[in-house]
Amino acid sequence: MMAVEQSCSMPLVAASTGETGYWTDLHWQPDVALRLFGMRRSGNHAIANWLQRNAPTGQALFFNNCKPKRAPLTHHQGIERNGLRLSRQNGRDLAALGASIGRGGLLLLSYEDVVPSDYTLDRPVSGDLDETFISGDILLIRGFLNWSASLTKKLQGNPDFSVSHRSAIVLRAIDSYRRMLDLAGQAGDLALTVIDYDIWVREAKYRADCLDDLGLPCVDNTLGEVQSYGGGSSFDGAQAGTDFDLATDQRWRQMDQNSEYQAILHLAARDEALIEVLTHHYPVDATRLVRLADYRPFTAGGLL
Repeated sequence: MMAVEQSCSMPLVAASTGETGYWTDLHWQPDVALRLFGMRRSGNHAIANWLQRNAPTGQALFFNNCKPKRAPLTHHQGIERNGLRLSRQNGRDLAALGASIGRGGLLLLSYEDVVPSDYTLDRPVSGDLDETFISGDILLIRGFLNWSASLTKKLQGNPDFSVSHRSAIVLRAIDSYRRMLDLAGQAGDLALTVIDYDIWVREAKYRADCLDDLGLPCVDNTLGEVQSYGGGSSFDGAQAGTDFDLATDQRWRQMDQNSEYQAILHLAARDEALIEVLTHHYPVDATRLVRLADYRPFTAGGLL
């Protein structure tokens, strides 16, 4: 199983009483404990909500956006219980929170923009967490053109970011995205479960098969509702709580006339390492980028 990082101010030390171990800080032993790794704007929260809705015994705890190299139970951006976000006060007493669940259920830890292969046994992604407590690691991937369009559009909504700042964030994210796809290509050898967001949205059978691979029951296999994280959809104006009916496969078409997005794509089209992994995972996106690389970004005359 891939080592992931968490930094522990208080190391998790537990006497294992089952496959996932007894999480001492939570006073709880879940049936399944999963880590979810995905780049932002890859459907992270839609997937997390779906996993919670299919938790064993109907009970789930979700620690959102955990900080790498730190203890995830104490270094995160929020907690949900059964899909409902807890206040800081209600999430502060971990022992009471875990004990209130009773026996079994799902523990889910998410990491955003964190590539687990960037970490090692000497520098674990989940800090001092006992790796034997983790039932499985999930890699969430999404097609490049729609992912990059969604990320660019989201960043353009932040008035504090200049064009240079936004572009730098996207380009750094593209390199992490490439490494995530590299890792997804080795998933079979590393016992990782890959969930392709694009297929997940389209195919109920694919969703059911993923649940089976993760050892979860298939209770609610719908797409659920739009989640509040990130302010809902950047494109459709869909708000949290509305039915998930978003054209997530059309994001690049909605951005293809945006000059900032075009400039980013011109650079991406010249990244040979990116094109190589896209050719394996998303060949249609790779073909479009390769064609784009045949065109000069400047019109005739350049800067003259």
